[in-house]
Amino acid sequence: MIETIPSFGLGTFRVAAGKTAQSVKSALQLGYRHIDTAQYYDNEAEVGQGVRDSGIPREDVWVTTKVWWERLRRDDLIASLKESHRKLGIGTIDLALVHWPSPDSVVPIGETLAAFQEAQQLGLIRHYGVSNFTAPLLEEALAAPGGDAIVTNQFEVSPFLANRALVEATQKLGVKVTAYMPLGEGRAHTDPTLADIAKKHGATPAQVTFAWLLSREIVVLSASTNPEHQQVNWDAQKLTLDADDIARIDALDEGKRHANPPFAPTW
Repeated sequence: MIETIPSFGLGTFRVAAGKTAQSVKSALQLGYRHIDTAQYYDNEAEVGQGVRDSGIPREDVWVTTKVWWERLRRDDLIASLKESHRKLGIGTIDLALVHWPSPDSVVPIGETLAAFQEAQQLGLIRHYGVSNFTAPLLEEALAAPGGDAIVTNQFEVSPFLANRALVEATQKLGVKVTAYMPLGEGRAHTDPTLADIAKKHGATPAQVTFAWLLSREIVVLSASTNPEHQQVNWDAQKLTLDADDIARIDALDEGKRHANPPFAPTW
C-alpha cells in the first residue's frame, strides 16, 4: 500500500470521459502510480475503469479526488465522497482534497476536516488534504482539529507562475506541494528559454519543466492521453538540471495565473 503521495502523477482535468479510461490504463502500465481526478471533472467512473483495466494491483495505485467547494458542509461532504467512492469503484480512495476553500470561510474548515475524519472511519478515504489554499488559509486549516493530517496543498505552479511564496510557505508548514497546470496551459511547449534548455539536454520543454518542479520537491501532475507522450513525460524524472538551467527557468516567472475563478480566495 502506497503511504506517501507519489511525486509524478497523471492529471485528468479536461480529459474527455471517452478517453479517460484508456489514458489512465496506459499511464499505469507505463509506470505511473498516481492518478488525479475530481468530482468536478465528471470522469471519476472512467478513472476507476482505467485503474481496474490496467492490471496493476489496487494497492500499488494512488488515486486522488476532490470535493467541490459547494459541498464542504458535513452532510454534503460525506454524500459527495460516497458518490465518488461509488463512481470510482476501486474501494477506499487514497486521498480526497477540498477542491477550493469555502468562499469567505462560510463553511468553517473545522467542520470540513471533521467530516473528512468521519469519511476515513467509514472507509471512504485514507488521507485528506486541500487545494487552492493560500498560506493563511492553510495555517488556519493546520491549526484546526485534524489539520495535522493534511497531506498536500494542490495549486497552480508553472515557470510563468512560480508561486514561490506559497510554495515555500506550504513546504515550511510541512505540507507537500502538488502542482497543476505545470505547463502554463501549454505555453511551456513553445517558450524559447525552455526550448533552449531542452536542446542542451536532448529533452523536451515539458520534460525540462517537470524536472524543474521536481527539483523544488513539488509533486507533478502531467496530462496526456497519448501513451508516447505519457512515456516522454514520465522520463522527465531522469533529467537533472544544473544551477544555470534552474536560474534561467526561475527568471521566467511573471505571476501569470490561469486558474482564478470568481470564488477563488484572495491570492
